[in-house]
Amino acid sequence: MSTPDYSLEHAAHAQGFLRIAGVDEVGRGPLAGPVTAAAVILDPNRIPAGLNDSKKLSEKKRESLLKELLEVAQVSVAHATVEEIDTHNILRASHIAMVRAIQGLPQQPDYALIDGNMIPQNLTIPSQAVIKGDALSVSIAAASIVAKIRRDQLMVELGQQFPGYGWEKNKGYPSKQHREALENLGVTPHHRRSFKPVHNILYQQKNVSD
Repeated sequence: MSTPDYSLEHAAHAQGFLRIAGVDEVGRGPLAGPVTAAAVILDPNRIPAGLNDSKKLSEKKRESLLKELLEVAQVSVAHATVEEIDTHNILRASHIAMVRAIQGLPQQPDYALIDGNMIPQNLTIPSQAVIKGDALSVSIAAASIVAKIRRDQLMVELGQQFPGYGWEKNKGYPSKQHREALENLGVTPHHRRSFKPVHNILYQQKNVSD
């Protein structure tokens, strides 16, 4: 198994770019909650050991890496709301969150490595889309860790405000508990109405009340 490295960043440095941001998002698949993106500019001389795709790391390892990243890297997190997801679509909303994360960095990068196969609209700096980027680039891997932890924390908080859906465990993904709660407890303000399981329940309710 290969682990992400700094070779894409080195290639960008070789083209004359100084500050390179890795950008990733988390939360495209859930039925509830925002989509969250992070942007991270690593210091090439102080790259935390063990950076990898957040899905391949334990929660404990992610937490310790986040702590280290906050000390040695520039980090920014941003969200796109449920309303924005429903208004645009999940892909566009995830790109909105990515651009916001980049704009939120303390220093603006002059190059971005974006996880995925598309570069967000409205991104004004030179950038490169990297498929499976969190497995290739340590900067994107760092962003994947930050985005995952921050979104997970948010969903735990929302789970306390809206008990019964299991968000503290499923993070808004369509687990059995979450789907059953949708049927029994109904739709909350944090549910994505454009997503089919939520839409179907709203449609059933509308038909019942008509």
